[in-house]
Amino acid sequence: MAEVGEVIEGCRLPVLRRNQDNEDEWPLAEILSVKDISGRKLFYVHYIDFNKRLDEWVTHDRLDLKKIQFPKKEAKTPTKNGLPGSRPGSPEREVKRKVEVVSPATPVPSETAPASVFPQNGSARRALAAQPGRKRKSNCLGTDEDSQDSSDGIPSAPRMTGSLVSDRSHDDIVTRMKNIECIELGRHRLKPWYFSPYPQELTALPVLYLCEFCLKYGKSLKCLQRHLTKCDLRHPPGNEIYRKGTISFFEIDGRKNKSYSQNLCLLAKCFLDHKTLYYDTDPFLFYVMTEYDSKGFHIVGYFSKEKESTEDYNVACILTLPPYQRRGYGKLLIEFSYELSKVEGKTGTPEKPLSDLGLLSYRSYWSQTILEILMGLKSESGERPQITINEISEITSIKKEDVISTLQYLNLINYYKGQYILTLSEDIVDGHERAMLKRLLRIDSKCLHFTPKDWSKRGKW
Repeated sequence: MAEVGEVIEGCRLPVLRRNQDNEDEWPLAEILSVKDISGRKLFYVHYIDFNKRLDEWVTHDRLDLKKIQFPKKEAKTPTKNGLPGSRPGSPEREVKRKVEVVSPATPVPSETAPASVFPQNGSARRALAAQPGRKRKSNCLGTDEDSQDSSDGIPSAPRMTGSLVSDRSHDDIVTRMKNIECIELGRHRLKPWYFSPYPQELTALPVLYLCEFCLKYGKSLKCLQRHLTKCDLRHPPGNEIYRKGTISFFEIDGRKNKSYSQNLCLLAKCFLDHKTLYYDTDPFLFYVMTEYDSKGFHIVGYFSKEKESTEDYNVACILTLPPYQRRGYGKLLIEFSYELSKVEGKTGTPEKPLSDLGLLSYRSYWSQTILEILMGLKSESGERPQITINEISEITSIKKEDVISTLQYLNLINYYKGQYILTLSEDIVDGHERAMLKRLLRIDSKCLHFTPKDWSKRGKW
């Protein structure tokens, strides 16, 4: 059996953790870092095949040293003319490339051809995701947390869009580890999930204190209290463009309110793994959702979007802060982003890749919105109601590719006697009605006061 002193970075071994059911389990984990505090060794572990937000520091008594796997020495890559060359592609990757070719025999729904909609009686089908042999448009939905390659199996080059840029090239040992222990934001204490590039001197503090209105950070409670005597903000800077009940949305220009926008990105990076902080906030607008009480407008979540998007993105980054998650606010943010797209007269889609939680929220929103349209269709002269993909897209402002992928994800599209039909099973209808009863928070378009700007006519935003 290995000794504790032999455990180094790169080792893999089972580590004891508690699962969601409060039961002990021993998943395989990789040691990312080792530190010594007063003669006591601590190990920073990443659980293999688990989300990085579960990474943590553990003591040696949680390590199963009998099953340790030591890191192998890296093999040198083949060289060409004495220069490092690219490694030959693995057979799996080669197969991946071949498989991605769409078989011409697979019918793809036309965007303009009407599809009949009718309920299905009898035994209901389960909604299925795309299975092997079933081809789905490869770029319709954001990838899940761990698959970030482009559809042909080759990693896509980082694209410099989004207020937090999607890029894994920075993924070194420093950024793989959480660096902030705890954040105090108003009445909430938040445990960050991921690395965020706050100043180095703040990372050793047990708690980082943030002003909940301007998001400036301080190293102590005394610093925060001193700041609050001078900070006269009680809501995010910018224009309030929506208010209903206690929920408000503020539109913030990344150029006019640069300091707030950068502080917002720093906070958001604590809970978004896919993104790297991008300090040029000028080309972005930020829409911050708040909840009002007697003390002011408290931040619940936000999304950012490019002032001019060439790829029809209506969201760059989106986040609901952890204290407000699982309460319907995420879907409200998504609904608001599409409400803005409707006013702009455009269809929109979120920037990819989506995080695992983002993908779940979007799939759920798209499914409910499209089913709401389909179930509201009325038959004329006894015939089944008909609707095209384009019509669904125009009504909802959801991009056509996302409409098609959602219909396929729900397994609603069938090809029958030369035309596409959308079959709504009893299970789908019942599930949708139950979900809509729980969805109490909705955007009221009458409460939105928003005039879109034509940014292309402005010299520099």
